[in-house]
Amino acid sequence: MRLLHTSDWHLGRAFHRVNMLGAQAEFIGHLVTTVREHAVDAVVVSGDVYDRAVPPLAAVELFDDALHRLADLGVPTVMISGNHDSARRLGVGAGLIRRAGIHLRTDPAAAGTPVVLSDAHGDVAFYGLPYLEPALVKDEFAVDKAGHEAVLGAAMDRVRADLATRARGTRSVVLAHAFVTGGRASDSERDITVGGVAAVPAGVFDGVDYVALGHLHGCQTITERVRYSGSPLAYSFSETDHRKTMWLIDLAADGSVTAERLDCPVPRPLARVKGKLEDLLADPALARHTDAWVEATLTDPVRPADPMARLTERFPHTLSLVFAPERAPDDPGVSYARRLAGRSDQQVAQDFVAHVRGAGPDDRELDVLREAFDAVRADDAVREVAR
Repeated sequence: MRLLHTSDWHLGRAFHRVNMLGAQAEFIGHLVTTVREHAVDAVVVSGDVYDRAVPPLAAVELFDDALHRLADLGVPTVMISGNHDSARRLGVGAGLIRRAGIHLRTDPAAAGTPVVLSDAHGDVAFYGLPYLEPALVKDEFAVDKAGHEAVLGAAMDRVRADLATRARGTRSVVLAHAFVTGGRASDSERDITVGGVAAVPAGVFDGVDYVALGHLHGCQTITERVRYSGSPLAYSFSETDHRKTMWLIDLAADGSVTAERLDCPVPRPLARVKGKLEDLLADPALARHTDAWVEATLTDPVRPADPMARLTERFPHTLSLVFAPERAPDDPGVSYARRLAGRSDQQVAQDFVAHVRGAGPDDRELDVLREAFDAVRADDAVREVAR
C-alpha cells in the first residue's frame, strides 16, 4: 500500500505578517497532483491542520476545498487533530464526511478503533491518535501521572490490544501528534512541555509497522518506521535550512517500509544574514538573497539610523530585523531578550528566584514551580477547547 504522509499545514497562519493563504492553496493543489501522479492509495495527515482553535473563514474554506478535492480522487484520507487544532471543531461532521472516504480522528477515546483499508495483500489498520493533552485525557486513559509518555503509552496499549485481535498479517499504521525523543524542534512549534518533559521515547510506538508523526516542522527520520513529515511551508526563520517535503511510503506485504521524500512548492526562499549594516549593504556575496524573505541581525555597537528602510533597498523582502551588538554575554548592555533566548518559562522563573534570593529553588520549590506551570498550561488548554 502506498501512503502519502503529511502534517502541520497550519492553515490560516501568517509568516511575519505575510499572508500565506495563497502558498497554502498552492500546496493543497500540489498535494492533490502528487496523489494522482504517484498512484497513492491513502493520504495521512498527522495534525495541526489549522493554526488555531478558531481559524479564520478563509482557512476553513481552503480546508473544505482540500476535502472535496481529496474525496473526488477516490483516495481515502486519514486525518488527526494536533495541538493547534480544536479537536471538537475539526471533528464536526466526521461521521458524514467518512462516507466520502475522509476519516477525521479527533476523539482520544477512539484511539484503539482503526480505519481499516485493504489492498491485494490484505488489511492495513490505521490508528489515529489525536494530540493527547495529558491534563485533559488522563482520566480517559486511567493513568496516575498526567504526562505525555503515560497517556501515549496507554493509547498505544489500546492500539496493540486491538491489533492482536485482527487477522494474522494485518499491517498497521499509527498517526500521532507528539514530540518524540531524537526529534529536532524549531521556533515555530508551540511548547507542549508537561512536568518539565516534552518528549516521549520512540519505543512507545513499538509493535506497529509505520508511525506517521506530526508536530515538529522539520522532515526527519527517528527510526526507519517512525518519521516526521514536517510542515509543507516554513513558518519561522529557524526553518531556513529545512527542505520542505512529504513522505511517500510504500508498505510492503510483510510490513516493511520504503520511504521517499517528495518536495513541496517553495513560495520564496528564506535567508538569515548577520553583520554590521554597512557590510550587509555592500557584501556582493549576499546578492543571491535579493528575492528571499530575509531576517537581518545587525551587530553594530550602536543602532544605525533607518536600518529597515536601508535594508529593504537591497533586500526588498526583509521581514525581520534583530539588533544584537557584539558584546560579552555578561555585559550589562546585553538585551533582556538575548539573555532569555532559548530558556523555558520555568528556567526563567528559577533564575528569578536565584536573583532575588541569592540561591535557586530547592527540590520542593522546583516541584511547586512545575505544578504551577502545568496548571496554567492545562487551564489554557481547557479554555481553548471551550472556545
